[in-house]
Amino acid sequence: MAMEYTTRDKRIYLRLGDRVTHIEHEEWGEGAVVEERTSIVPGGTCLVRLLFEDGRQRTFNNDLDHEQCAYFFGLRRVSSCAFELFGGTRPPQGRRLGRQRSAAGE
Repeated sequence: MAMEYTTRDKRIYLRLGDRVTHIEHEEWGEGAVVEERTSIVPGGTCLVRLLFEDGRQRTFNNDLDHEQCAYFFGLRRVSSCAFELFGGTRPPQGRRLGRQRSAAGE
């Protein structure tokens, strides 16, 4: 029987919507988590992308059990966006916004 590897097997540091600061790079300003990526492959990476006030996006390891985790590189959570407070669901993913087509195909 093969073991299924899931995100539960990793200790995730940051979540979508969390706000952070870097203890050594004040010039970056605060950042916000804009993307999370966790591989389901055993030994795969666990990454988080942050958008900082200086306008740059930076990507960090997001697994607390990994020596290169964002925490060990100086990122500290300032606030957390707990989606559970808003009904326990995350915003819809991949939903297209804009004009709806009619049945006639206009």
